[in-house]
Amino acid sequence: MTKPFKSKIRLLIIDDYPVVLSGLVAMVKNHEDVEVVGAATSGKKAVDLSVSLRPDVVLMNILMPEMDGIQATQAIKQQAPEVNILIFSGLSGSQQITPALNAGAIGYIPKDSAEPQLLEAIRQVAKGEAWLHPSIIGQVLKQIQGGDEETDNIKRLTVRELQVLKLMSEGYSNQEIAKMMVVSNATVHSHVSHILTKLEVSSRTQAVIIAMRAGILPNIE
Repeated sequence: MTKPFKSKIRLLIIDDYPVVLSGLVAMVKNHEDVEVVGAATSGKKAVDLSVSLRPDVVLMNILMPEMDGIQATQAIKQQAPEVNILIFSGLSGSQQITPALNAGAIGYIPKDSAEPQLLEAIRQVAKGEAWLHPSIIGQVLKQIQGGDEETDNIKRLTVRELQVLKLMSEGYSNQEIAKMMVVSNATVHSHVSHILTKLEVSSRTQAVIIAMRAGILPNIE
């Protein structure tokens, strides 16, 4: 769901490689709308800083000592649920992606992504919007099989909620959906809340994946 944020996106960066960490911090300094409020090299520290700093976005690596990024994501969402988490990892297999999304991350971007794409992902996730590369969605769909319960939940959606879900799958924000459907932002926010509740998920990404598995949206390969 869309989350209002300040003039600058408050970003916490977590990576166990100091060179990667310093490079990301230096890169973000070139963008006026993003501010690095903290950086750390372990999952445990990521949890501590997320709780104390309450950043808008945590850019989270997966493989780290003490506590990996998936465990840290789960702990952060339990203790600071308003913090949005973007996984930034060299691992692209669905065996890592799926647990990260289930833990509460709403975005997943490969480490070999270009700088503009990474900044786009950070900005999207800061608003509480899902950001997932199409190739990643394809892998997740192949890994997870939907069940009868998911199909039943899809049937609970109204026609308007299905319209919103389809627009969500195309990457539109709540504000953009509101303009396209000629309704208020509050109305779209309500639709999205109902969609997540009916599908029994906590993120837009998970809702879109369920819809694709159910066959009401085209699979992205």
